[in-house]
Amino acid sequence: MDTLSALQNNPVFTNVPVEQLEWLISEGEVVNLQEGDMLFQSGAPIQYFFVILEGRFQVYSIQAGQRRDAFVFEPGDITGALPYSRGKVSGGTAVAIEPCRVFRMSKELLKTMTCDHFELTEVLVHQMTDRVRELGKIQQINEKMMSLGKLSAGLAHELNNPAAAIVRSSAALKAHLSHTPDKFKKVMSIEAIDRQVDVVNQFVFDKISAPPAKELSLMERSRQEDDVADWLEDHNVSNAYDIASVFVDFNVQIFDLDALESELGPDHLDPILNWVCNNFMTEKIVTEIEEASKRIGHIVDSIKSYTHMDRATSKARVHIREGIVNTLTLLNHKLKEKQIKVVKEFPDDLPEIEVFVGELNQVWTNIIDNAIDAMEPGGALQIVCAADKRWLKTSIIDSGKGIPSEILDSIFDPFFTTKEVGKGTGLGLDIVRKIIDQHKGEVKVQSQPGKTEFIICLPIN
Repeated sequence: MDTLSALQNNPVFTNVPVEQLEWLISEGEVVNLQEGDMLFQSGAPIQYFFVILEGRFQVYSIQAGQRRDAFVFEPGDITGALPYSRGKVSGGTAVAIEPCRVFRMSKELLKTMTCDHFELTEVLVHQMTDRVRELGKIQQINEKMMSLGKLSAGLAHELNNPAAAIVRSSAALKAHLSHTPDKFKKVMSIEAIDRQVDVVNQFVFDKISAPPAKELSLMERSRQEDDVADWLEDHNVSNAYDIASVFVDFNVQIFDLDALESELGPDHLDPILNWVCNNFMTEKIVTEIEEASKRIGHIVDSIKSYTHMDRATSKARVHIREGIVNTLTLLNHKLKEKQIKVVKEFPDDLPEIEVFVGELNQVWTNIIDNAIDAMEPGGALQIVCAADKRWLKTSIIDSGKGIPSEILDSIFDPFFTTKEVGKGTGLGLDIVRKIIDQHKGEVKVQSQPGKTEFIICLPIN
């Protein structure tokens, strides 16, 4: 099929007069590409307007060092430079996946086209707006996947710790309970009066239900364990050092042991204190399992709230601090790894605002994650919220090295990144700006060495 017939059969050019198509053909050329040849390359200047006549091209980008296939150009598709397009460099690479035949025209001729060929210009402008819309969707999806990728390793780490604690504590509890019948038999052989039973029960109950004692230093704990173990050995109690370690966990003091001895007498201290220790140990292991389970539940709740899984994709009225706190929870592994101090200032009277919750959480993720990357270990992250009559303002301030003034105006541009090759897509802050624009808000940045501040302003009404 000749070039004119191919263009006339393309639905895009249905209403374009034939003389305009003939002009287009006269100003361009047809090129043949083999499998593996590139139509255009990521980061290279856009030089041509293209119409795919035959064959297919795979379009892909490199994100975090990995190739990500985006879509395939089919015969009839239009790409490259278009009238009024502001694109100067390609954001992806297109490579032939079979022998291809392509019509191309230098972008320098687009100005002549817009002046002299209205119908041709009109259909190509429509193509451009459709392309912008589709690329915007693809960018947003890719950035969401990047955000999830950033969080996945941290989530695995955060979930692994409590999960491992549950497995470890469950095994310890199973082993511990296997020794219980022996100790119980010795206790049952004691002929105790009701008062003595009540004293032991009250002692166990008081220690288990008491609020946590102040945390001991390593030296204080060692000294207290030695004192308790010495007392137990002096009173012929077996397993003195094992019992002492557990008793210190429950803040058992020497005067507690003296009081028990005065009520029970010296003859039955060994089986009773071993039985008490057994109960304390069971309580301790069960508490560890409970705390680990709560930790997993908290992380799952944060994920659910962060991803907005239980709500529709429409706007919802929310307290902004919820999304920020959930984001900090999911990035907690990076904060801990760098020992970054987080200061949060959320006034109690902050109003609820109407937002797309999932999209806004993406804003917090991108900005906070960038802030963590910019800081040295031991840095400080400050998040301050305030409201006036018009705006709810959130300032995210990091103690990093700052953004050079010469690039400050470019950081929201698509594909602009200061990170090493393969470590950043340059889409994060572009997506941030688009999401804030979607909310009719504003995003500003101020930076100097030691302090970079992103200010996100969202309308209250």
